[in-house]
Amino acid sequence: MTEARNDYKEVPMKEADEIKKDDEVVGLKPKMTLFNGITVIVGSIIGSGIFISPTGVLKNTGSVGMSLIVWIASGVFSMVGAYCYAELGCMIQKTGADYAYIMVTFGPFLAFMRLWVECIIVRPCSQTIVALTFSEYIMKPFFPTCMPPDVSGRLLAAVCILVLTFVNCWNVKWATRVQDIFTGAKLFALGIIIITGFVQLGKGETQYFTFENTEPDVTKIALSFYSGLFAYNGWNYLNFVIEELKDPVKNLPKAIYISISLVTVVYVLANVAFFTTLSPAEVLGSKAVAVSFADRLYRPVEFLIPIFVALSTFGSVNGILFTSSRLFYAGAMEGQMPEILTMIQIKRMTPTPAVLFMAFLSLIYLSSSNIFALISYVGFATWISIGLAVLCVPWLRWTAPDLERPIKVNLVWPILYIIATIIITIVPMIAAPIETGIGVGIISTGVPVYLIFVKMRKPAFITTRLNKFTEAMQKMMMVLPAETKK
Repeated sequence: MTEARNDYKEVPMKEADEIKKDDEVVGLKPKMTLFNGITVIVGSIIGSGIFISPTGVLKNTGSVGMSLIVWIASGVFSMVGAYCYAELGCMIQKTGADYAYIMVTFGPFLAFMRLWVECIIVRPCSQTIVALTFSEYIMKPFFPTCMPPDVSGRLLAAVCILVLTFVNCWNVKWATRVQDIFTGAKLFALGIIIITGFVQLGKGETQYFTFENTEPDVTKIALSFYSGLFAYNGWNYLNFVIEELKDPVKNLPKAIYISISLVTVVYVLANVAFFTTLSPAEVLGSKAVAVSFADRLYRPVEFLIPIFVALSTFGSVNGILFTSSRLFYAGAMEGQMPEILTMIQIKRMTPTPAVLFMAFLSLIYLSSSNIFALISYVGFATWISIGLAVLCVPWLRWTAPDLERPIKVNLVWPILYIIATIIITIVPMIAAPIETGIGVGIISTGVPVYLIFVKMRKPAFITTRLNKFTEAMQKMMMVLPAETKK
């Protein structure tokens, strides 16, 4: 790795075939339609959370009425952030999303810190957790009265990751097709729950929709937003693959608006449906709210809900893998990760090394039983990074006013978003100082890594060995650096 900042390679804007033709350049191809973009965002946001446990929001708000307000406000907050990202995505059309925006605006060090936290900890851990959730719920019909075996769950999670790794290495269209199908499956399941909720409302089941016992502590209300916003995580994922999106200036903002509006409506209506049947005490005591809901209303076919939860999480694993591998690719293109991660499979036109590296890290985290703690330690860092990316909007308006901006947001929105981000970052730091301190320590490990492996010049013998390793990997995977046609 070197500090040299290289321009991202221009991607040819013609329609690519399934397999590279001899006269085609090697590079990521724009194969994703508007519909694919919508399913990437929806599929990445809606994972296991809405099915398993909206407990975090209810626990910190105290009442059903306030929890619904938090769900709506979290959706609006995510939409504002996505609106700001739409300007950045159309202005800086580079794979890597906020990493690329921070690199252009604030330089390599802050960009690397964002890359370090996201690539080494947050994304692999998140993928592992969702894969474990997939395995637990796909096995649940076979173990109706007890928890599935731990070893079996880990092995099945590994199979899930490896199958989707193959799909993402083999063909971009296959990966987007998987996303399309499983996004449809999870929306179908949620649709059944929402329709059931309307039926229950028609029967007058509204006794739990009150503001009684609303938490008076503002700190806890802020923590409930933390839980709500975590459920919306993934709204910026399409920006990570913008070079593969057809007509991004037109399709990126459309995909963002449609997707987040849809997810907000679905989340709120799903919560309404749950509370037509389950009391707040039952929700707080349930590890799987959707399963408890199904046990009450869907007998004798209640086993279908765990299967739909599994389908939901399978699609989420695919969405995380698909977008995260592009973040590795973007970091390597800037010389901040190994050169091999910049390379594209010469026939399949996929970033195979980056996909495999992401899968490798996720499989490593499968050996840990405490990965949830890791996510909680660095969760606040995600919002610092996103807030820093949104800060790029007013900063670039001031430092680079002449940049072409197909979309130009009102500066009120990024300013409000940055203020809100500061609040939801500081409050958990005050409420949980030990976890925050550990998180800061984990993030700080990126500083020596940057200084030693990126900033400093490496001795010639190390450079030679790295080059030989890169060549060996190229031959094994049949990959080349992205190139442009002369």
